[in-house]
Amino acid sequence: MAHAASNTPISEILRNASTLEDEPRKKSREDWRKAKELEEARKAGTAPAAVDEEGKDINPHIPQYISATPWYFGAQGPTLKHQRPQPEKQKQFSNIDEWYNRGQSNKVATKWRPGACENCGAMGHKRKDCFERPRKTLAKFTNANIAPDEFVQPNLALDFDGKRDRWAGYDPSEHRAIVEEYQKVEEAKKQNLRIREDTAKYLRNLDPNSAYYDPKTRSMRDNPYAGTEREVDYKGENAIRFTGDTTQHANAQLFAWDAHEKGVTVHLLAEPTKVELLKQEFDKKKEELKDEAKNAVIEKYGGKEHLDAPPPALLLAQTETYVEYSRTGNVIKGQEKQVIRSRYEEDVYVNNHTSVFGSYWNAGKWGYKCCHSFIQNSYCCGEAGKSAQKDFMNN
Repeated sequence: MAHAASNTPISEILRNASTLEDEPRKKSREDWRKAKELEEARKAGTAPAAVDEEGKDINPHIPQYISATPWYFGAQGPTLKHQRPQPEKQKQFSNIDEWYNRGQSNKVATKWRPGACENCGAMGHKRKDCFERPRKTLAKFTNANIAPDEFVQPNLALDFDGKRDRWAGYDPSEHRAIVEEYQKVEEAKKQNLRIREDTAKYLRNLDPNSAYYDPKTRSMRDNPYAGTEREVDYKGENAIRFTGDTTQHANAQLFAWDAHEKGVTVHLLAEPTKVELLKQEFDKKKEELKDEAKNAVIEKYGGKEHLDAPPPALLLAQTETYVEYSRTGNVIKGQEKQVIRSRYEEDVYVNNHTSVFGSYWNAGKWGYKCCHSFIQNSYCCGEAGKSAQKDFMNN
């Protein structure tokens, strides 16, 4: 206040001497009476309403404890500014498009810069705040092994809605990738969708003594084709339930129970890693004992040469491959075994080519016949590549 008063002209101080008093001036009885009459006249509409500093009328029916201005507010006349939110006292929140930077890569300089840390050479902190090991020769003098600059995320001031915004920081460009993913899923569903002509579970075997079908849960646990030798794609839900890692989990549970009975404190659900390591060690020792017993029997009785026998297909000269030839040597039934004439793979085309490299020759160079390209492992452009190569040769 003293600084503001020192910059005020003396004429203004003398004109507004009443406003510089420490306390408001006490009104007389006559002043109270006039103020009361004016208030009643304004409420009755016979006197004009009070006008604030912006030229707007003040409703005379506003209670006095609301319209009265505190003496410390420094108002020059009737006003309601003290009842409105003050801009200088309002908290400024971040905009809706402000968010933390993602994928920020810290910049690494090649030489020391003024203002950087003298120890590591990174911007963002000083030497006394550096977390790296103190170097014998500072980066300021060596210009070597400059550390990446620190990146400090902005401190966002979020309001109530900003803290609960589900789409905060969302990049609209990512929506295209989501649309493409759903399109691929829809295409896959069209190809793998179950058609209504598929046989239902309860129609696979109409024998009443076959596998039971529960209509409430729509499940058939047993194999409806039990006792038959036909190969089917459905053998009951129990066959599916006990496939994969289910049997391994059951074996691990049995191993944990046996180990616990023998005094080893282990539990499958509480210590799965410990059970797995113990089971691996147990299986390894079990195989070693089997090999030792096998080697002991072979050393005592011999017969090691029978263990190195060729496959049974070669021993019995039998194979499931059937080929029937005519009198002229042509294949009538079956497929003749292909004779491998080269150590390299044949008829293998890469990069959209329909011919191998070396199938085309021109101007002393080998290339691809399909596109006339002379670069090996290049991508095939087809007829467009031929026309481009022709234009290049003509020019």
